[in-house]
Amino acid sequence: MKTDSSSPLIFDAHLDLSMNAMEWNRDLRWTVPEIREWEQGMTDKPDRTHGTVTFPSLREGNVGIVVGTQIARYAKKNNVMPGASWNSPEQAWAQTQAQLAWYRAMEEDGQITTITDKESLDAHLANWEENPQATPIGMIRSLEGADSIVTFQHLEQAYESGLRAIGLAHYGPGTYAQGTDANGGIGQQGRDLLREMERLNMVLDATHLCDESFWEALDHFRGPVCASHNNCRALVPHHRQFSDEQLWALIERGAVIGAALDDWMLTPTWVRGKSTPQSEHVSLETVVDHIDYVCQLAGNSQHAGIGSDLDGAFGKEQSPHDLDTIADLQKIPTILATRGYSEQDIANICSKNWIRFYREAWS
Repeated sequence: MKTDSSSPLIFDAHLDLSMNAMEWNRDLRWTVPEIREWEQGMTDKPDRTHGTVTFPSLREGNVGIVVGTQIARYAKKNNVMPGASWNSPEQAWAQTQAQLAWYRAMEEDGQITTITDKESLDAHLANWEENPQATPIGMIRSLEGADSIVTFQHLEQAYESGLRAIGLAHYGPGTYAQGTDANGGIGQQGRDLLREMERLNMVLDATHLCDESFWEALDHFRGPVCASHNNCRALVPHHRQFSDEQLWALIERGAVIGAALDDWMLTPTWVRGKSTPQSEHVSLETVVDHIDYVCQLAGNSQHAGIGSDLDGAFGKEQSPHDLDTIADLQKIPTILATRGYSEQDIANICSKNWIRFYREAWS
């Protein structure tokens, strides 16, 4: 999808860029078609030849600011979890440091610029507005799952290196909280980590927390909280999504909830390994259903955003059928307009809500 200078700025609050670079061995400076061609015949990952995210495609879609993750789970013996996990917290830490090294290399190459505070956020936005083609993509760094935080000295080191947001858990049981497909609260270790995050003024990303851990985390954390990539349980009744009560608790805390584009989170009838975006009629209209649900629940457009999670271990085979690359996020503003959303509402959802959230978090 070709965009122009009138295309709304998009802030994508969740992209696993470094995971794609370090585990999928994708050079994100290539175009999407180049990566798809290079992956022809590969079978080691289910989404080979289906990737949707590269730096050129981000630029094409005017996705000028993103939250880029570091991610490395720690799985205890006999605890089988989907995806890559590491057998010790130290190994998980080392993996996140390799991902950090890649981010730094991409910054040295002029692809991204790291955003860590209100001043660097405002400077990036001014540069992007003046000359988006010559400005690196702005990136706030987040940790998806806190298992790699071996000690609180590691947390401080991560903060000093630019980490600004943490999700306590990912899939399964975690060190500091329980995630998707697990049960239970955050326990003393989780409460201690939240206290240290508060001291450093880090953002808590509530995404992936199971219900018990969600409520305990909100009870023990007074800092800024968001849900970077989460959909609505009322539309897709699965514990990975948030209930109306959870969404409302986040809204009351000033949170933004980013709509995710993983198809199994968008339709209640998705069957892994069998369904296709076409067979389930999952489109960007379906994504807007979840965005609209958050807006209707809040009574305004101040708390809905985009957290696409594109290429988060899935690709075009498990994304809305009318999306070829991440540049097609620019179809969302058009869909919102056809549903009666104003220009201001559309700007809020595309970028301004996330910008406001981080400005307030760093004030």
